[in-house]
Amino acid sequence: MFEWTWDSVAAECTNFIGSAGYGYVQVSPPQEHIAGAQWWTDYQPVSYILTSKRGNRAQFQNMIKACHTAGVGVVVDTIFNHMAGVSGGTGVGGSSFTQYNYPGTYSSTDFHYCGKRAGNDIGNYNNREDVQFCELINLADLATETSYVRSRLAAYANDLISLGADGLRLDAAKHIPTADIANILSHLTKSIYITQEVIYGSGEPIQPSEYVGNGDVQEFRYTSALKDAFLGSSISELQNLENRGWVSESQANVFVANHDTERVSRHLFDPVILQTDCLYSSLNSNSPNNAYILAHVFSLAHPYGTPTVLSSFQGFTNNDQGSPNYGVGSYSDNGGANGWCCQHRYLAISGMVGFRNSAGSAAITSWVSPQASRIAFGRGSAAFVAINTDGNSWSDTFTISLPDGTYCNVINGKLSSGACTGSSFTVSGGRFTATIGGRDALAIHIGARGSGDSPPLPLPHPPAHRLYATTTYGQNIYIVGSIPTLGSWIAASAVRDIYYFCLLLLTYRIYVALSSSAYPTWRATIALPASTAFEYKFIRKNSDSTFTWESDLNRQATTNASEARPLRPLGGEIESV
Repeated sequence: MFEWTWDSVAAECTNFIGSAGYGYVQVSPPQEHIAGAQWWTDYQPVSYILTSKRGNRAQFQNMIKACHTAGVGVVVDTIFNHMAGVSGGTGVGGSSFTQYNYPGTYSSTDFHYCGKRAGNDIGNYNNREDVQFCELINLADLATETSYVRSRLAAYANDLISLGADGLRLDAAKHIPTADIANILSHLTKSIYITQEVIYGSGEPIQPSEYVGNGDVQEFRYTSALKDAFLGSSISELQNLENRGWVSESQANVFVANHDTERVSRHLFDPVILQTDCLYSSLNSNSPNNAYILAHVFSLAHPYGTPTVLSSFQGFTNNDQGSPNYGVGSYSDNGGANGWCCQHRYLAISGMVGFRNSAGSAAITSWVSPQASRIAFGRGSAAFVAINTDGNSWSDTFTISLPDGTYCNVINGKLSSGACTGSSFTVSGGRFTATIGGRDALAIHIGARGSGDSPPLPLPHPPAHRLYATTTYGQNIYIVGSIPTLGSWIAASAVRDIYYFCLLLLTYRIYVALSSSAYPTWRATIALPASTAFEYKFIRKNSDSTFTWESDLNRQATTNASEARPLRPLGGEIESV
């Protein structure tokens, strides 16, 4: 959702993002910024008033509320490192400023002046002081080691939190000492998700590993590795990504492309920025041989890191071009319209969101790679994917851990009313045979089982009619299960990230809330598809946003063949895990 207005993000959360299974959406910087149509003007703050090209404060808050209602969290792109890079003017909200004087916010004493060269710009990425105390392409560099600047940045972040923000992406975090970031975050009113832009440079003194104590870190080496693999047709070496010396799997934010890497040539005029930023060009929607889509399939299938999807607009080869249609998002069913790409709606990408949610934390199983351009692997007993970057078809019989049954290929279709809209595959005896076309993929998972499924294994307790659960103020009861209506096992316990500009974070979230109108009996009436076997559990959401799962094995039920029937809560206890 790069550069979408707040009203457009709100509508898309409601209309698509929530139901597709995305857990979070990242939005563009909301603070007042310099005037101009270019996309990068959003990244030159002039005040912390919440008026930008995306909308005003009320629209920003309404967007967060709408996304929360759809079950989607909001991470805000946040700029702690700098202010504007122009001599002065009037911001989009009407605030007057000069480059080192922002009335009511900062004065000239609140900035660094490294004095190493004309303009105070960074001149050497192999020098820590240069990188963190000189200016990034003329942007007024905040003195984040001072108590006033730290308190002012914390106040801005706390304002965002008061409006419902669930996390922050810290732009240009590499240019801020990690201790300064830690101090600012220590003054936040609550613990939220943090991700930091720290671009790796070989041999440089500032490394991504320094920042993991503050939160997650974006792993740009992953982006480069995927580009090399999918353009070079050598994807067989991507099995183990945890042993490469990168940020650990649990704290790495990964992406096929972000707004900078698809516009990497924007810094070609600057040999200093070229040292690091241009090192990480990426695949983009113009990449040949379906590499962009296949890399996303891999990114959403492999357990390394928290994958994100950049949803952007056409014309990114123009390094300055801002959003089309005045930022009002426009889309078709499976893509964009009126200049927008809407990658988050691409059928293969949105289908893989459900795959990842079904896979959860399951490890890689059954890895197969008959040649460098072909890989297949499972994620425990929940999901299986095969990717073919070769130009010729690949026919094989795969041995997998999924239960027997018929599964929708979520690369080219979805589960709709119990049937697959695209191709499907039947697993029997832990095996199935398939042909994957040239430069294509297949992906199946337990959340997209089509007609013809075998009945589920019996579970220890049959359906009842209600759940008795006492709660304290701020707690609520939810239900999750194995079918899309119940969220496809989208568990709400893991809070992980997003990236640049409204990248869509793939984390786990609750799907259906129960009513407390007959407290302490919690009820829900949910329309379920006919002739469908499924599993489910209840979860208690606590006031601090942690979750407590129901004890014992999954519950089980089957709707009858003649018509769908409502599901009502079952008896049972919830305990800590």
